[in-house]
Amino acid sequence: MKGHILILVENLSVPFDRRVWQEGCALVGAGYQVTVICPQGITQDTERETTIDGVRILRYRLRAAEGGPSGYLREYSVALWHTARLAIRLRREGRIDVVHACNPPDLFFIIAVMLRVVGGTRSVFDQHDLVPELFQSRFSTGGKVLYRLTRILERLTYMCADAVISTNESYRRVAIERGKMPPDRVSVVRSAPDLSRFVQRQPDPDLRRGKQYLGAYLGVMGPQDGVDYALRAIAHLHNAIGRTDTHFIFMGGGDAFNDMVALSVDLGISDIVEFPGRVPDEFVERCLSTADICLSPDPKNPLNDVSTMNKVVEYMAMARPLVSFELVEARVSAGAAAAYVPANDEAAFAAAINELLDDPDRRIEMGGYGRDRVERELSWDTSREHLLDFYAGVFARLGRDRRPIL
Repeated sequence: MKGHILILVENLSVPFDRRVWQEGCALVGAGYQVTVICPQGITQDTERETTIDGVRILRYRLRAAEGGPSGYLREYSVALWHTARLAIRLRREGRIDVVHACNPPDLFFIIAVMLRVVGGTRSVFDQHDLVPELFQSRFSTGGKVLYRLTRILERLTYMCADAVISTNESYRRVAIERGKMPPDRVSVVRSAPDLSRFVQRQPDPDLRRGKQYLGAYLGVMGPQDGVDYALRAIAHLHNAIGRTDTHFIFMGGGDAFNDMVALSVDLGISDIVEFPGRVPDEFVERCLSTADICLSPDPKNPLNDVSTMNKVVEYMAMARPLVSFELVEARVSAGAAAAYVPANDEAAFAAAINELLDDPDRRIEMGGYGRDRVERELSWDTSREHLLDFYAGVFARLGRDRRPIL
């Protein structure tokens, strides 16, 4: 084995967390020993300990946050305790060369410091989200205090990291400018679909529920993810524009899921909007293979504007056109595969859906462009190479000089 890498993730269970799972498998395939510590899932990923495809996974029970900032404090405290407990157990079993900490939250630097003190473990920060902007976007009241606190935690995380993985160039710029990281220690590894597993299937007309067209959404449903914007746009499409020939499926779960189902009822569109929850890959592939148009309704805010949305690249991988609000990183990823509308303008979003549904040639052209771009630049094959190059550099520096921790 080239070395032992411990991956810490709190946001999702593994292998359900597609990015973390792809990273773990890529590293195992390259000859590294990989262990993941993560929460248990609710209906899947429920075993406390298992090994899948060479990746050892240790899980703990965790209840997701409810009720605002205090709920996150409880969730993150419990997660930190269990992660530390399992990391100590693992360290007693043998050497850990690198701790690979995924956020949110920006608290795993505590475990990185602990492992460095007892065993010289190096630290990699895999920045999935800008946590200060995440809380700023989620909580309009009290946001200043949370923003300052999370900026401090983010700064400590950067200070403890030997190297940083960013999901896009915007995040890399934050790591260098705000995090004061040396540019040669910050690498971009994009979240990307594995084209060998994310494949187009035969369309399933039954998913249209008797309508002529199908619109699809795939992703998390949290307060900042814009599903409410999409639902209001669909209501406008139905009631103001008068389009009644389209069914919509919203795949995914999250802490706003029940609210979104209720909103569809309040808007009077529950008969044309379907919420199957989290679904297996086979259903995702079948649904996206059937969809005529896909939705990326993330509203413009300090987080979304600079974040790469997994669903955008997944829509492109399935050769599907999409509608998006005008966001910096959405345009970087999608290019001509998306129709862009002014930020947070639901009526314009509805109009863009309507125009695309009326233009099959444009939909085919956009879908083809997106698929080609993924094959050339944005698939996991490309990201895997960047990840392995990054880790070759990390292990090359093991035993050599390093920046102070604090």
